[in-house]
Amino acid sequence: MHTLFTPNAQPRRRVLAMLIGTQAAVLLALWAFYPLQIFPRLGDVLGALGDLVTTQGLVPALWASMVTAGQALAGATALALLISYCTALPFFRPLAFVASKLRYLTLTGLTFFMALLLSSGHQVKLSVLTFGATVYLVTGMTRVILDTTQEEMDHARTLGLGEWRSFWEVVVRGKLPAMLEVVRQNFAIVWTLITLVETLYQSEGGIGLLLYKQNRYLHLDGVLAIQLVILATGALQDYGFEALRRWIFPYAALGTAQ
Repeated sequence: MHTLFTPNAQPRRRVLAMLIGTQAAVLLALWAFYPLQIFPRLGDVLGALGDLVTTQGLVPALWASMVTAGQALAGATALALLISYCTALPFFRPLAFVASKLRYLTLTGLTFFMALLLSSGHQVKLSVLTFGATVYLVTGMTRVILDTTQEEMDHARTLGLGEWRSFWEVVVRGKLPAMLEVVRQNFAIVWTLITLVETLYQSEGGIGLLLYKQNRYLHLDGVLAIQLVILATGALQDYGFEALRRWIFPYAALGTAQ
């Protein structure tokens, strides 16, 4: 157990699992027996969760939001990769710079212009989510490309590769694990935005609309139950991305600090 208090130590997985389980049990016990005044009791939240599942369609709403989030992430990833890879050509670097700065735009005003350009609520919702994810992905992906060292490029050139082939091998293929990590880190922004757009466009339902209704009628136990469901879903997807990265790029962890 002394490794838990040693800087840069690498405890065994079993020790970490026991630590996480113990801390989670302590937090649940404190919540159950010593609740804070501003939070509903654990029993009330569990009861609200059961009611949301059985009578208010929590599972279909969650699935609808997951599908929409997946579609937005796929489109945003493709668009961000295209913009980021174009930074290899100096002509396109201002495009990536402007795209990264667009993350400071508020989506409240953006949805109005999207509604004027597009015909259906689903298209507006998907476009807003794609835009919101793209500007964050471009920022991270561009940084990955710009962090390519001169030694990496020179090594490819010494192998007789031309500039385009060197770019393909070093930047495109070589940085794919880092790009997937950027996608994993920024997937959370989609879940942050989806509750907003599903509140504005309610025709297709979703977890955001269900959360809005619970919040509107001051059902705090239901609000907290939905937030915990979103948190659990996001955590599972986060671990899924990490497992996918290790499966597709098992060599990516080589050379990292242990």
